[in-house]
Amino acid sequence: MAGLGKLLKQTQKMQRGIEALQAQLEAKEIEITSGGGAVRVKVNGGGKFLALTLDPEFLKEDTKLVADTLLAAIQDAAAQAKAYHDTEMQKITSQFQMPGMF
Repeated sequence: MAGLGKLLKQTQKMQRGIEALQAQLEAKEIEITSGGGAVRVKVNGGGKFLALTLDPEFLKEDTKLVADTLLAAIQDAAAQAKAYHDTEMQKITSQFQMPGMF
C-alpha cells in the first residue's frame, strides 16, 4: 500500500498549505470605496468585515442614496474578498490533484 502512504503525505501537505493560506487570508486587507470616497469598507481576504467609514457630509444626502451607496460598497467588498479567497485557494488545491479523485 505504498500508494496509500503517498496519498496520505500529499493530503497532509495540502492541509498544511490550506492552514497557511487561511492565515494569509486573515492578514490580507482589501479596502473598497464607493460614492467618490464617501463610503469606505475594509474587509479581509477571508470575508470578515473590518471597518466601515462614512464621510459625515455624505450622511446629509438623501437616505435612499446613502443606503444604496452603502449597500453597493458592502456587496463589492464581499465579492472582492470572495474572488481573492477563491483565487488563492485554487492556487493551493490545484497543486494536489489526486488521480481518480477529481
